[in-house]
Amino acid sequence: MPQPEHSGVLHLRGGGTSVVLATGTADLPVVVWWGEDLGASSRSTLSDLVTAAIPQRVSGGLDVPVPMSIVPGQAAGWFGTPGLSGHRSGRTFSPRLVTREVRPERLAADDDGAARVVVHAADDESGLTLDAELEVTAAGLFRQRLTLTNLGPEPYTVDALAPVFPLPVGADELLGTTGRHLRERSPQRHDFTVGTHLRESRRGRPGHDASLLLAAGRPGFGFERGVAHAVHVAWSGNHRLLAERTPAGDSYLAAGELLLPGEIVLPEGAAYATPWAVGSWGDGLDALAHRFHDDLRARPHHPRRARPVTLNTWEAVYFDHSLPKLLDLAERAAGVGVERFVLDDGWFRGRRDDTTALGDWFVDPAVWPGGLDPLVSAVRGLGMEFGLWVEPEMISLDSDLAREHPDWILRARGDLPLPGRQQHALDLAHPEAYKYVLTRLDALLSEHDIAYLKWDHNRDLLEAGGAGTGQARVHETVLALYRLLAELKDRHPGLEIESCASGGGRVDLGILELTDRVWTSDTLDPVERLTNQRYTGLLLPPELQGMHLTTPAVHSTGRTVALDLSAGVALPGHFGIEWDLTTLDQAGLREVAGWVALHRRHRELSHTGVVVNADTGPQADVRGVVAADGTAAVFTYTQVSTSVTYPPGRFTLPGLHPDRHYTVRVVAGAVDDGPGQSPLAWTRRPVTLTGRELGSVGLQAPVLHPERLVVLELTTG
Repeated sequence: MPQPEHSGVLHLRGGGTSVVLATGTADLPVVVWWGEDLGASSRSTLSDLVTAAIPQRVSGGLDVPVPMSIVPGQAAGWFGTPGLSGHRSGRTFSPRLVTREVRPERLAADDDGAARVVVHAADDESGLTLDAELEVTAAGLFRQRLTLTNLGPEPYTVDALAPVFPLPVGADELLGTTGRHLRERSPQRHDFTVGTHLRESRRGRPGHDASLLLAAGRPGFGFERGVAHAVHVAWSGNHRLLAERTPAGDSYLAAGELLLPGEIVLPEGAAYATPWAVGSWGDGLDALAHRFHDDLRARPHHPRRARPVTLNTWEAVYFDHSLPKLLDLAERAAGVGVERFVLDDGWFRGRRDDTTALGDWFVDPAVWPGGLDPLVSAVRGLGMEFGLWVEPEMISLDSDLAREHPDWILRARGDLPLPGRQQHALDLAHPEAYKYVLTRLDALLSEHDIAYLKWDHNRDLLEAGGAGTGQARVHETVLALYRLLAELKDRHPGLEIESCASGGGRVDLGILELTDRVWTSDTLDPVERLTNQRYTGLLLPPELQGMHLTTPAVHSTGRTVALDLSAGVALPGHFGIEWDLTTLDQAGLREVAGWVALHRRHRELSHTGVVVNADTGPQADVRGVVAADGTAAVFTYTQVSTSVTYPPGRFTLPGLHPDRHYTVRVVAGAVDDGPGQSPLAWTRRPVTLTGRELGSVGLQAPVLHPERLVVLELTTG
């Protein structure tokens, strides 16, 4: 909780994190420290900490040097990227916001050490006020949100507003993610030099190439060790992440919404609130990720019940919706242990391919003469939940909706934007369009026993303006989406929703306030998924990531994969199946059922435990989940490619309790499948070692063919 203010200093603590806030050294507060908990520092120590951070006047510089505040600007002597950019028709471009009040507040989680402060600042000459919320959560996340209010009679245009997160000494390397459809969240690193490294998304959603977060750390930082700090913006539309190092020695990260021209114009009395910018840190990326995971799991609305094993019909039938085929598939699914059956694209009126009918959210009587009830009833009778695919934010030109309401299509001018995925985007911020979508989805959910919506969003937005106005509309459509999701959940308690956007194009903490998992990627290639899921895991725990096994001939890449690799890579997540099970014989079904059973056996551990990743070379992958009390763990060892050494040498298992004794068993996968090799001793007879020994000395790696995997079960007692 906040410690008493002394000489303009506040110390926010929680979850092993300290934030020291100086409130008397500049117009706005200054974050003097964000990172490792400094302990119950004395008042004099905190005051001296602030004094030790005040810059001095230097040759060629300003006569009055001022430290970087929470919203830096030129009025305070800041030459870097401003925290606030805006104007009144070109005037009032450099406000001087000065602190009027600092209010330490208590959080509901205060008993766990969380802390919060609200800073109220104003500039009477500019007619602006600012409220800055800064909090350290019980999990140790550092969250910031800014609200700017216009008190002047003339409208104020906001071009940019984002809080900053100062970095400690030694943060000299940057890590972000990039990618494309079917390969989201691929890591990229480079030196953190003087200047600005800027990552922007202008796609109307985070996008496949978005950086999930932007991290800065000590050179060479990995998953197991190396101090790193990172920021994420909890927003499902356009956004900006930047890292900046100034010639004056300031280094910081910033995260905020990217505003299109004229998107936020505040009339007198109106306010704009930024999305939450969320910072985490840790000694190693795993420790950094654990703060996000712990914070998400502490939410009152976080999924608590066991995540249902899901079969999705897309790669099994595509648009071929034949009731006998789907009934056969449902019976096979129930037989292997599936708990949720999801009917994908192709069920609604006129939808025979991906070029038509988006927006016409009525069950197609030509394909479903008896409606969806026969399938829904059969699925429920087999003991499974029923789910349905929808894409409510999109519209096909060849649809009744587009013919009746062309004015509901987002556009910046009379012409339509270039098409993407043979479709356009609906102006969800249009009141009548919003009402229509809400009415149709509410009707579907009321008329059928639907427990789950796979909510897709299959194209990036271009020229996303309101029809008839030409004004930028991304901000308003995101807020409308949030309202729609909240309204549907309010009307249908227990409804679960997946955020899918051509796979992993909309993965952020904003959408996850209203949804229950993300579809991590449209690629089900387990080799591609290894990287994708590892870096998605920097933000999300396994239970929020859709991870499915797939057909041996992977549809997205053409790779042929073994079931042990496909299922083993999916094992820790919200597990599911993308496969036409009607093509399998009884032996094949038993093998799939075995993997479903293995997942269900370890589901609680995987979805409540601590995720760990070993720092290995590119030829192997070692990852696992350790029970929160350290009593058990499940790891996978994957031979990604051939090794230079043969046999490949040892590997270690991080994250175990150092003094506990763990018995290690191979419980699934392809042990000893290499040619002409002798049995590996510890795979034939379980070994018992301490967590310290397994994390330091390790185990001899099995010789596996490339793209094969083994599952290790660790138990104590």
